[in-house]
Amino acid sequence: MENLNLRELTSLILEQAKEKGFGTKPEEINVGEKIALIHSEVSEAYEAYRHKNIDGKDGFKEELGDAIQRILHLAGIFGIDIEKEVLKKIESNKERNWDFNKMNETHN
Repeated sequence: MENLNLRELTSLILEQAKEKGFGTKPEEINVGEKIALIHSEVSEAYEAYRHKNIDGKDGFKEELGDAIQRILHLAGIFGIDIEKEVLKKIESNKERNWDFNKMNETHN
C-alpha cells in the first residue's frame, strides 16, 4: 500500500468505513459530528506535539494521519475529489497575498 494517491486512499477508507459501519453516504452520517472528530484529531496532534510525542502511539504523526483519514472519509462520502480540490487551492494560493503584519503567524 505504498505511494497511493488521495483518490486511492479515499477508496480504501470508504471500504473500511463500510466494513466498520461508519457510513459511506450523506444520509448515514452526521456532518457536524464528522467535522468535530476532524477537529478532535487536529487537537490531539497539537497536544502530542506540545508533549514532544512525535512518533508512536498517539504521537503527532499518528494524529495527523488520523485527521487526514477522517477528512478523506468525509470527502469520499460526498464524492469530493479532494486531490483535485487541494491542487486547485495550491494554484489559487500562487497569486494570493497575505498581510503577515495582521496575522498571528510568523513569516520567514
